[in-house]
Amino acid sequence: MADSPHIGINAHLLSGKAGYRSAGIHGYIAGTLTHLQAAAPDWRFTVMVGRENGLTFDGLTMRRAGLDTESPLRRILWEQVAQPGQLGAFDLLHSMAFVSPLILTKPSLVTVYDLSFIHYPQVLSTARRVYLRLFTALSCQRARRVIAISHSTARDLSQSLGIPAEKIDVAAPGYDASLYRPLPPDEVAAFKREKGLPDRFWLFLGTLEPRKNLVTLIEAYAALAPADRLPLILAGGKGWDYQPIFDAVVRHGLQSIVQFPGYLPFAELPFWYNGADCFLYPSVFEGFGLPALEAMACGTPVIVSEASSLPEVVGSAGMSLPPMDVSAWTAALKRAAHDPDWRQSAREEGLREAARYSYAETARQHVASYRRALG
Repeated sequence: MADSPHIGINAHLLSGKAGYRSAGIHGYIAGTLTHLQAAAPDWRFTVMVGRENGLTFDGLTMRRAGLDTESPLRRILWEQVAQPGQLGAFDLLHSMAFVSPLILTKPSLVTVYDLSFIHYPQVLSTARRVYLRLFTALSCQRARRVIAISHSTARDLSQSLGIPAEKIDVAAPGYDASLYRPLPPDEVAAFKREKGLPDRFWLFLGTLEPRKNLVTLIEAYAALAPADRLPLILAGGKGWDYQPIFDAVVRHGLQSIVQFPGYLPFAELPFWYNGADCFLYPSVFEGFGLPALEAMACGTPVIVSEASSLPEVVGSAGMSLPPMDVSAWTAALKRAAHDPDWRQSAREEGLREAARYSYAETARQHVASYRRALG
């Protein structure tokens, strides 16, 4: 190996298009690559992406495939058939989304975001579920190092796939502090007027699906006296098995006070977080829980479930509750509505906890993992 290592990075899940592929995994990869060269100025990095991807990153060489890999099937074909023949110049291959090629001529490292395909298999087709289950396990077993995005995912890798804990490194996500920050009150008020939003409201943001545990939140909300309720906004696109969420709203006669605005444009998210009185995240399973971090960075109090990775994300900020305890959620919502001292304390603690995270640190953790993998 040369004095300046050359790292090949499979980043085919980078996307310039709006939608699910421009959300969590894309954001993590893009944030890491933005700071990678600064974390190892003397190293060489070649980033492999699809033909249609026009993104560039300072100091990194972009290698575009000969085909459009937006389609999962074409991406898998490229990863397993074309990629193995393109590794000759690299000292290490980093696959940034679950799977490395079966034919490997170089040491490898792989990133795993969560194991939802094991714990919530219904969300995927049988073919995708089987592919991820088999190939992720094999990729992690063969890799020299595995990167998990939270300590919760690291534990899950050991318990569910049998990956030795000493082989796993944690590199948590960061956020863009120029976007996710407390905004001037007059700008937030203007945004609320533009969107027809009430002065005070509670916000959830995420895919509408069972693991987000929104039926429990709605049950807790319904148990509040009308005077204790703020309008509840459940934002995000429809995932799978979302109908029980809408049915719960109708069952409790909450249609006039619970809103479903659907997918929110990326550029608007800081205004939604800033505008909310409190951010609610009752999810029972998260690889990390980025919306909670973004809300804290905007100075918004958070109430989350004490499940999977969420307690490590929020730390001492806000409130962490048993995910299925309806009465605990009802009590927390009532306090959030009427206790301005708690809201101010949760705001200050949230800003402090959010400051622990940055993509510059994520990139430094990656370089440390590369060093371990290269021995």
